Amino acid sequence: MADAANSAPEPEIIVTEDHRIACDGGGGALGHPRVFLEMGDDDFVECGYCDRRFVKKGSPEDPNA
Repeated sequence: MADAANSAPEPEIIVTEDHRIACDGGGGALGHPRVFLEMGDDDFVECGYCDRRFVKKGSPEDPNA
């Protein structure tokens, strides 16, 4: 059984109206190289560097919908 202190934090979820996203990990020099991500027909896309999850506003993936 996983211990809460040893489990990985949940990925950051960013709600957006755009299908094309630029992610640099935030934090300025402590981030990662800027990458451009495309949702295509999906309602979300995840950054391969920092695991941020970008979700389309109003979609079933939107935690605020």
